[in-house]
Amino acid sequence: MDRRQFVQHAAALAAIPAVGRFAGLASPASSQAKPLTVNGARLNGWLAQFDQIGRTAGGINRVAYSEADLAGRAFTKQLFAQSGLQLRVDTAGNLLARVPGTDAARRPILIGSHVDSVTDGGNYDGPVGSFGAIEVARSLAEQKVRLRHPLEVVVWQNEEGGTIGSKIAVGLMTPADLDKVARSGKTVREGIGLIGGDVSRLNESVRKKGDIAGYIELHIEQGGLLEKANRQIGVVEGIVGLRWFEITITGFANHAGATPMDQRQDAMLAAAKFTVAVNEAIRGEAGRQVATVGRLNVSPNTTNVIPGQVVLTVDLRDLDQQKIDRFTATFEKLGRDIGEATRTTFAFNQLVNSTPALSDARIMDVVASSATALGLSHQRMPSGAGHDAQEVAHIAPMGMIFVPSVGGISHSPKEFSRADDITNGANVLMNAVVGLDRVL
Repeated sequence: MDRRQFVQHAAALAAIPAVGRFAGLASPASSQAKPLTVNGARLNGWLAQFDQIGRTAGGINRVAYSEADLAGRAFTKQLFAQSGLQLRVDTAGNLLARVPGTDAARRPILIGSHVDSVTDGGNYDGPVGSFGAIEVARSLAEQKVRLRHPLEVVVWQNEEGGTIGSKIAVGLMTPADLDKVARSGKTVREGIGLIGGDVSRLNESVRKKGDIAGYIELHIEQGGLLEKANRQIGVVEGIVGLRWFEITITGFANHAGATPMDQRQDAMLAAAKFTVAVNEAIRGEAGRQVATVGRLNVSPNTTNVIPGQVVLTVDLRDLDQQKIDRFTATFEKLGRDIGEATRTTFAFNQLVNSTPALSDARIMDVVASSATALGLSHQRMPSGAGHDAQEVAHIAPMGMIFVPSVGGISHSPKEFSRADDITNGANVLMNAVVGLDRVL
């Protein structure tokens, strides 16, 4: 986006009336006659404006630390200001604002998401939760509702590049992580400086266990379960654990015409058998576990030579850590058996291992109760994708609210969630915040 376009966006934001300060607001009643609601038209208007930032022929491109990401952050800062929220940028580059509660001794309730995108992505993954959190804080102020707990709104930086901002916040960032190169071509270290952080003071952004009363993140589902079930709200039970393997299958490269079939050590044949076996093993047991053979590199990768080596990847996910461990052992046995049958060898290398992050029972209950009070259908479900919430779960109770993704599509220019569903999600978030404030 050019400077003229950005100025137009800023001017449009300036036309939004600001609310007053958050002091002197009434505390929520112990029971309400009817649930609270946000200004859905305003929220969806923000999303419509934001759609132009980073928009290219291939989709939305607001990858972390790019010019479009900087423009998106500037837009988001304007929303904080227009909503009467006192913004600060922490040393990690996360955007934060705090609304005081009536009891200064209480720990804050945290809500938010991210605004960066994948390459050629959509406009809803992240911004729905970020702008929804800003809208909730603004609507609470406009309706003169003040919580006992402080309320903090956060927009995490570089979620799509590995939940970088939330990892820093919970103390899980390593020096090696800082030297990783983002899609923008900048290292995380360079990017943090570019967005207003300070790598030399990252420890100042770290939260300890017990510092946060609870975290709720509103997000699009990025799948099709809600749409298929005709449900309006997903009450997230947890974020699945993830285990990635790189598997090297070694056979023997030989002439494709002169080598009899019964004398071959075909690594590609072994890879094909293994791919089918992984699929059958996963599908052969009831549950929501998934596994994907996603990448194959074949050597020598030519028409008239039997493949001597294949390197492939497996992505294994489930909400049950014991099941992940069990399927890991199953895959390793399949490799041994297929290797023996095809006269090849399988070598397993574990690339990524993240444990499941389970939602807090109290947060799930207040989310479900809020949906019921609003007359919205809902179901409990896991998140098959990673989110900042899984990092926050290391130090605080967390929960997530899902709204439907049309066609189950995400990380795509065709990603879309309907305005009514986004408003529903923000309404559930608002009432869940008030409900959590009561039960904690």
